[in-house]
Amino acid sequence: MGHGSSGLHSAPQALRQRIDLLVREIAKFGAVGGAGLLVNLLVFNLVRHVTDLQVVRASVIATMVAIVFNYVGFRYFTYRDRDKSRRTKELTLFLLFSAVGLVIENGVLYAATYGFDWDSPLQSNIFKFLGIGIATLFRFWSYRTWVFKTLPAREAVSDAESFLTEQRKGSTPEEHPAPAGAGRRAT
Repeated sequence: MGHGSSGLHSAPQALRQRIDLLVREIAKFGAVGGAGLLVNLLVFNLVRHVTDLQVVRASVIATMVAIVFNYVGFRYFTYRDRDKSRRTKELTLFLLFSAVGLVIENGVLYAATYGFDWDSPLQSNIFKFLGIGIATLFRFWSYRTWVFKTLPAREAVSDAESFLTEQRKGSTPEEHPAPAGAGRRAT
């Protein structure tokens, strides 16, 4: 029995692969979210300086601009490999969970501004940032759980089974090339 065929080593390797995928997902989410944070704060401060809108209204406008920016980034960068077959449902759920995040984010700013009378530009930016942070935790969970779902495992298994069946029937590797990444060992 070879080292690679032991079931003892597959569980830790599978766990490591899942952790690696999660770390990459968090990094991509963070990259898009970081850019969205900059968009949010820039629009917020721009609206506050060029208009007479109240703090929370300026923040809601900035959050909505950032939501649009983030959807494009999440769909085409962070979660580009996820199921794309139900875009209307995906966008509806994204907007729903983004609206909840908007309430969380701006609720923190509202409480600071109108509950504690902390409304200097510095204080507004601090509480806007804090609200974004709290809302981001909710958004990460909800987007990955409900909006950008992974493709069903059945599709991956059936593809692998059909490939193996074709190989057993005597077809040559040239007739049915291996899927991308096949033959490479995970490190």
